[in-house]
Amino acid sequence: MNKSLKELYYNKICPSLVQKFEYKNIHQIPKLTKITINRGLGEAAQNSKILENNIKELTLITGQKPVITKAKKSIAGFKLRENAPVGLTVTLRKNKMYDFLNKLINLSLPRIRDFRGIDKNKFDGRGNYNLGLKEQLIFPEIEYDSIDKIRGLDISIVTTANNDQESLALLKGFGMPFK
Repeated sequence: MNKSLKELYYNKICPSLVQKFEYKNIHQIPKLTKITINRGLGEAAQNSKILENNIKELTLITGQKPVITKAKKSIAGFKLRENAPVGLTVTLRKNKMYDFLNKLINLSLPRIRDFRGIDKNKFDGRGNYNLGLKEQLIFPEIEYDSIDKIRGLDISIVTTANNDQESLALLKGFGMPFK
């Protein structure tokens, strides 16, 4: 697919959404605002090497350096101290967002074993879609020998859609492989 998803959005998806939902104003047409990728790393509080490896991994996957999320308060049961690193998050916008979505739809999701499509029931009611991946190996940048442990990540696709039907139509237009 040599055409960017941004061009696809403006040339094909917008007119089809206007026709389907009968918008009166171009600003009513739903669009992508951001994609956030999160990974929880509870064990990083004890081992800083885990944190460094995961920062490299998410940087490779997204093309952007992740932000370290820290614990808000100490919890003795989890051996957790306040301000200890507990996860990583990346927020993609504009061109990087479209590049990542293109890679996710056309390269990564088809590499999942026994893949039959993603679930339509993961919308939040406000037009945003959440997707959980069990392993990072589906991304072409990650080499099997370079990882220490298989870890999952959560992907949230945030849109300006008012409801789940509009958001579903938008993501289907991008080629999201729903069941």
